Amino acid sequence: MPKDCKMTELIGLADYPDIDEVLELQKKYHIASVKEEDRPNGFVTTLITKAQLTSLIRDESGLFIVRQDGVLVAYAMAASWSFWSQWPIFVHMLAGLHELEFLGRQLSAENSYQYGPVCIDKPLRGSGVLARLFDFSRAKMAQQYPVLVTFINKINARSFAAHTKKLGLQVIAEFEFNGNRYYELVYDTSKPLPRP
Repeated sequence: MPKDCKMTELIGLADYPDIDEVLELQKKYHIASVKEEDRPNGFVTTLITKAQLTSLIRDESGLFIVRQDGVLVAYAMAASWSFWSQWPIFVHMLAGLHELEFLGRQLSAENSYQYGPVCIDKPLRGSGVLARLFDFSRAKMAQQYPVLVTFINKINARSFAAHTKKLGLQVIAEFEFNGNRYYELVYDTSKPLPRP
């Protein structure tokens, strides 16, 4: 690409026509598809179906995407605990939510939401796309929820570093589920990320 050409980047809420590309990116970076030697570079663990993505868009307005020159290169999901209760790991997290305190309040399904999975195409990792996507989704979800909650598999070191060092998420707890160990993290949704 010539030096004077700028790449166009669009960040926004996904719509139904975006679903197939989201599914392609999810499949490409799902833990079952990623070679073991590539796992340190990041992966996603939760498989979301076309019907579930449709519901995420229609009922939650919780699918956020990044397009560069028209190509979908990243997505982030965010939704109520009610939406995520289809998966046992989120039921497990929800059961312990009331034991956690952040910003001087006990966490609940009413004052927090679950953020993620997040997926960034490998060539764009480290480029700032994650921060821009995160901040866009944070601002939208902050209209309803003061606290973001998420989890990261302990073997996913790249994702952990990106979310704690670059985005400022804080570890609030650790838990085990189905033989895997996870960090549970939180973020104050009223805090925009600093502009680079």
